[in-house]
Amino acid sequence: MAQWDRLRQLSDVYRQELHELYDRDALPMDVRHYLSVWIEKQEWLRAAQDPDKAMVLFQELLANLDIQHSRFVQEESFLLQHNIRRYKQNFQKYQDDPCTLARNILWFLEKEKDVLDRADLAEQVQFLNVAQEAMEISSQQDLERKMSGLRNDMQCMEHTMSCLEEQQDEFDFKFQTYKMEAVVDEAVKKEQMKFFQQLINRLDECRKSTLSDLHKLLDKTEELINLLVKKELVEWQRRQQKACIGAPDNVCLDQLETWFTCVAVCLFQVREFLSKLEELVGKVSYANDPVKAQKPALQRRADTLLKDLLKSSFVVETQPSMPQGKGPLVLRTNVQFSVKTRLLVKFPELNHSMKVNVSMDREAPQIKGYRRFNVLGNNTKALNMAESQSGGMVADFRHLTLKEQKCGGGGKGASDISLSVTEELHIVYFNTVFEQKGLSVELQACSLPVVIISNSSQQQSAWASVLWFNMISQDTKDVLFFANTPSAAWPQFGEMLSWQFLSATKRGLNDAQLEMIAHRLFGKKQSYDNCQVAWSKFSKENPPDTFYVWFDGILVMVKSYIEDLWRDGHIMGFVSKGKEKSLLKKKQRGTFLLRFSESVIGGITFSWVETTITGEPDVKTVQPFTKTDLSQIPFVEIIRNFQILEAENIPENPLLYLYPNTPKDEAFGKYYSERTGGDSPYIKYIKTKLVFVSKENTLEARSPMSCDMAQGEGLEPMNGLYGEAAEQNDTPQPLNSPLEMYHPDPMLSGSPATQEEDLLTYLSNPNLFAECDILQHDVGLPELSLQGFNCLPPQSCGSIFQ
Repeated sequence: MAQWDRLRQLSDVYRQELHELYDRDALPMDVRHYLSVWIEKQEWLRAAQDPDKAMVLFQELLANLDIQHSRFVQEESFLLQHNIRRYKQNFQKYQDDPCTLARNILWFLEKEKDVLDRADLAEQVQFLNVAQEAMEISSQQDLERKMSGLRNDMQCMEHTMSCLEEQQDEFDFKFQTYKMEAVVDEAVKKEQMKFFQQLINRLDECRKSTLSDLHKLLDKTEELINLLVKKELVEWQRRQQKACIGAPDNVCLDQLETWFTCVAVCLFQVREFLSKLEELVGKVSYANDPVKAQKPALQRRADTLLKDLLKSSFVVETQPSMPQGKGPLVLRTNVQFSVKTRLLVKFPELNHSMKVNVSMDREAPQIKGYRRFNVLGNNTKALNMAESQSGGMVADFRHLTLKEQKCGGGGKGASDISLSVTEELHIVYFNTVFEQKGLSVELQACSLPVVIISNSSQQQSAWASVLWFNMISQDTKDVLFFANTPSAAWPQFGEMLSWQFLSATKRGLNDAQLEMIAHRLFGKKQSYDNCQVAWSKFSKENPPDTFYVWFDGILVMVKSYIEDLWRDGHIMGFVSKGKEKSLLKKKQRGTFLLRFSESVIGGITFSWVETTITGEPDVKTVQPFTKTDLSQIPFVEIIRNFQILEAENIPENPLLYLYPNTPKDEAFGKYYSERTGGDSPYIKYIKTKLVFVSKENTLEARSPMSCDMAQGEGLEPMNGLYGEAAEQNDTPQPLNSPLEMYHPDPMLSGSPATQEEDLLTYLSNPNLFAECDILQHDVGLPELSLQGFNCLPPQSCGSIFQ
């Protein structure tokens, strides 16, 4: 479906973003709409860099506007005729600089993609949580009904208190009048006393009824507080834990704030009702007055409920995090971090009046070597509504740092438990005092456990600890969690791995990819649901290349270099070599797929199927590409220009169809940086294509040299710098002894001595090799002079294995 058609089908929220995007003259929405098909087919990226191409597209744009204008003339659409004419006049300003127009249109198209990505992510999250959301909505609706019922009961209670006060005032007025009249007639006096007794009895019944209503009101309030504190808040805290490690959970506090504030307001009203009852008793009292008997207990209960609510309402809204950290909850000494607290009971009159203080490890465990820290920076701040977008009562600490105390942990009674630095958990505490209408309550909030490092090299291991703790533990104060680390169930573990990709790239892992990872961890099984992953297997076995180091290396590589390919579903990624072969052998020649290396950290490779002389399918794999390669050439350009150099054959690209059967250029064309070799930004200074090639000798077998090689992966890709990359290198690469730097490719026939002689000859006079396969000229490009070209000696750029 065309991009514009997809945008038009989005929900109102995202369509509003679209309206805001096109609320400018650079590209009117009318033009985008009526020329949508033409606009999306053009090469705007190339036009932004090529004035000739930009001018062609500029002229085509004006011609298309003329066609639209003629159409509107026939349809007698006067307003659209006027608009199209005006738009064409506005575009005339790009006559001398059509590249700017191309850049503008390209910018709009990229912004549209961002809107679509956000909508797709929201749809994916909604799909993953449909059942859970339905339950949550039902629960929230039930809670909202109870809140509405509580508010109605409070209004009824106000009316009851008014009636009680009026009834008592009536009795008091009549009784005071009776005393002033000094009635002498005993019969009249007796009759009046009987009347007053009836008034007292009615007043007594009204007081008892009011007290009963207050008891019921507190029962409902207590039920709501239990729902809020023991269910809704606990669930939010768990969602926050999971969100910290990448889960797409909703952690907005606005709804909780509304509910907490509602209950707090009601409890303060109950306290006012009790004060009013005490005032009424001071005016009129009698024997066995129910208010005197029941009011103290009601007061204690109301105060206890209010204090419990207030103590639970002080939370950490945004967990501690460093600006450049791998994720939240990993802090580094002497590096600033931020954290935000929030009071869910929102009383505007308390704005800027409640001071929050920050401290560390008030209840630190007695463990030998357990470090302790001081909080430096502005560690006192007032709760205010200015720092919250939703107007909540927050204290946003943005410039805190940690410094380790000189005195070591432990001492007498210290445990012999030993924890590594990245397994040592610490808690940040926040304290304040709530004072309102005669009530004073000390409040404390605490962060999730944080891992504190002193060196950036510890960050990966620290993040692994954060992942493990927040995946498993719901005891957010268990700082000794890693003293006896529990295992994780595979379904829980696999979900956590998927969250890492979902949060970093907006695309999680599918069932097939998770199955491959499970196979790597547990071997072949019918079902992995009952399998357990140990902490040691995740982060400690086979150091330094632990499972998490391998997994995180892939994630970092994907995020840094091939995020768009991953997000669009072009990378199969996590697939075993056996599965890879079984998939490719069923496909036509030239079908290939992209997968992550199982042994090279942060490596990605591709395999393709060829046909042998006997007609049998033959799957081949290129050695993994790492960040060293991908930082020099985009992966799509490697795929686009990859070639096999076979003896006596013309070099060819064996990659024809992306699995299962998508033509390569159809799958990757939109990512290509250019359409012709001469326009490539990677060959600014040399007129040849910088490509990864494999030299294949079908007569020689190759022995496995590593785990990956045995399974189809080869040596490192080229490390030399070519073309622009070489010229922009800060330090020119010296040409050391050719014999020292040259590593003959064992897949090439011929003796090493002959190859060394050829290399020396080439270095002395490269023009002799103008037609050889060390540097291949692009047939459509001018001759290349290598004089002054500073680079490393040419090396083999890749290897393939049968």
